[in-house]
Amino acid sequence: MIVRLRYMELLKTYRDVPLVKILAGIRRSGKSTILRMLRDDLRNSGIAADHIISMCYTSEDFDDHMTDKDLYSGIKGRMTDKGRYYLLLDEVQEISNWEKAVNSLLENADTDIYVTGSNSRLMSGEISTYLTGRYISIPVFTLSFAEYIEFKKAAGRLPRELLNEYIRIGGFPIVALRNFDEDAAYQIVEGIYNSVINSDIVRRHKISNFDLFSRVVKYIIENVGKTFSVNAIVKFLKSEKRSLSVEAVYNYLEWLEKAFVIYRCQQYDLQGKSVLKTQEKFYLADASLKYCMMGFHQKSVAAMLENIVYFELRRRGYEVYIGKNETKEIDFVAKRRDERIYIQVCRSLPEESDREVSNLLEIRDHYPKYVVTLDELACGNMNGVRIVHLSDFLLSSEY
Repeated sequence: MIVRLRYMELLKTYRDVPLVKILAGIRRSGKSTILRMLRDDLRNSGIAADHIISMCYTSEDFDDHMTDKDLYSGIKGRMTDKGRYYLLLDEVQEISNWEKAVNSLLENADTDIYVTGSNSRLMSGEISTYLTGRYISIPVFTLSFAEYIEFKKAAGRLPRELLNEYIRIGGFPIVALRNFDEDAAYQIVEGIYNSVINSDIVRRHKISNFDLFSRVVKYIIENVGKTFSVNAIVKFLKSEKRSLSVEAVYNYLEWLEKAFVIYRCQQYDLQGKSVLKTQEKFYLADASLKYCMMGFHQKSVAAMLENIVYFELRRRGYEVYIGKNETKEIDFVAKRRDERIYIQVCRSLPEESDREVSNLLEIRDHYPKYVVTLDELACGNMNGVRIVHLSDFLLSSEY
C-alpha cells in the first residue's frame, strides 16, 4: 500500500482534536485506502487494535435499512472499557441520519471520529444542524502528479515521461497501480463514471429523462476550461430541439457537484476585489473522465492542462478563481490566507507568450505570477513573470 503522505500529515494534524473529520471525494479517489493507512498509523503509534473501530457501510453485511440508532448502538456496544476509541466509518452517508449518531458518539463517548463519503447524502443539510462547528471537511482528490510518480516508482521512469501518461490517463489510484494501456484505463474510468452517475445522481434524484441529463453532462465535459452560464446550456439545448428549464440545469449542476464529478470555479474581479456569480468555469474531478467519454485528442490537451493545474492548487489548500482584470482574463487567481498567486496555463509558447505574459504584467501588485506550459524551450523569466514547465510546477515546493 502506497502511503499518500499529504493526507496522512493532515489527519495527524487533526488527530485527537474534538472534531469529526469528513473525507469527501469522488468514488475510487482513495478515501477507503486513506482510512486503512490511518488505521495502520494508529496501530504503529501504540493505539490498541480493539480501540480502533473500522466500519464500512457499503458492505453486504449491513442491512439497507440500518438507522442512526443501529449505527450508534452497534459502535457503542464495541466500546467495552475506558480510554479513547478511534472510529473509522467508511461511506457512512448510506445510513439515514448518520449525523445524529456521529454527534452522539462525539458528545457521549471518548472518541476521535473519521468518516468518508462520495455523494450528496454525506453533506446534507442535516450536517449543519447536528454537527455545526464540530466537523472539518477534508476534500480527497485523485492522485497528484507527485503521488502518481510515487505509484510508478518501481518502473524507474523519469518525471517528464510519466507526465505525458498522467495527462492522458489521469490519477485514479486503481489505474495508476497497474500498467494499463489507454483503452483499458478508460474502460475502468468509464465504469467509475457510470457508477457515480447511476447510483449517486440518476437513481437518487429520480431523473426520468436520462438522455437529456446526459446531454447536459456532455456539454459540460466538452466545455471544460471555458466560461459559460446556465442560460448558455439552455440555449444550446434549444438549438438541438430539446427543452429544459434553467432551474433543471441548476439542479443537474448541483447534483454533479455534490457527487464530486465537477468542481465550480467562479470569477474574481481584480478591480472590485469581489467574487462574481456569472460566467463560471467547471472542472472535472479527473482529466480521464473527459477522455473516457470522448476519446483522447490533442486539441483537448490545453483545457485539461488547466484542469490539472486547478486541482493541484486545490490540493495545496488554495481557494481558486478565474481572474477578471477589466477585459482581460487570468486563468487562475489562487488565494491562501495572506498569499496569492496568478497563473496562466498554455500548451506552448512563444506564439502565445505576448498575450499570456502581458495579461499578468497588467496586474500591478507584488504577488508571484506564472505561465505554466509544456514548452521546454520557453521556460525562464520574462519581466518578472516565471515561465515554468508543467512538470516542474506540479512538483515544486515553492508555493
